[in-house]
Amino acid sequence: MKVLAERAEVKMNVEIERETDGRWIAEVPDLPGVMVYAGSREEAISKVKALALRVIADRLDHGEEIPDLREVFAVPT
Repeated sequence: MKVLAERAEVKMNVEIERETDGRWIAEVPDLPGVMVYAGSREEAISKVKALALRVIADRLDHGEEIPDLREVFAVPT
């Protein structure tokens, strides 16, 4: 049996800005609560990506829907 998976491009937007105190804040609006503070722009981006992946994995473990990722996997019926 041959199983083919289609490749779907999915992008989750990262919003980033610098606070008045110099810290950087990054968030993924498609995943409520996925927001981090960091000392540099690069660190904020890295941390928010890691947090987003943890949230996605947790939702998958609990059978919850994942925003914008419904077509990432092609499963034959």
